[in-house]
Amino acid sequence: MLKFTYTESGIHLEHLTQSLEELIALRTVLAMRIGERLIAEPGTASFLLPANLPLLHRLSTIARSEKNLASPYFVDAEFVEICLHGTWLSSNTVCAEGLFFAELGEYAERLLLEVWQTYFSLQSFLMR
Repeated sequence: MLKFTYTESGIHLEHLTQSLEELIALRTVLAMRIGERLIAEPGTASFLLPANLPLLHRLSTIARSEKNLASPYFVDAEFVEICLHGTWLSSNTVCAEGLFFAELGEYAERLLLEVWQTYFSLQSFLMR
C-alpha cells in the first residue's frame, strides 16, 4: 500500500506493508488518546510529475488494469497528473492536509514509488 502525506510543505510518498484496516485502527486509537478528531473517507488524490520522467509511460500501461490508478493525464507539455482512488484520513473535511492511502498491485506500487523517487532525486541533483 502507498501512503501519501499531504502537508503545507509538500507531498511525501512511502510504501507500507500494513493493511488499510490496521492503519486506520492504529490512527483511531492515537486520535482518541490525544483527543483529536479523525475522519476516514473514500476519495481521490492527485499530484503532478514532469512529463519527461523515465518509466512514466509504464504507468499508462498498467493503469488500464489497476482499478485505483487512473491513466496519467497530460496537463500540458511539461506535466502529467497522477490520480489515485483510495482513503483519506484527516482531522477535518475541509483540510488540505492529511494522509491518503492507495492500495494498488505490487508492481504498480513499486513503479509509482520508483517514478516518485526518480523525480525527487533529479530535483535534489539540480538544486546543488
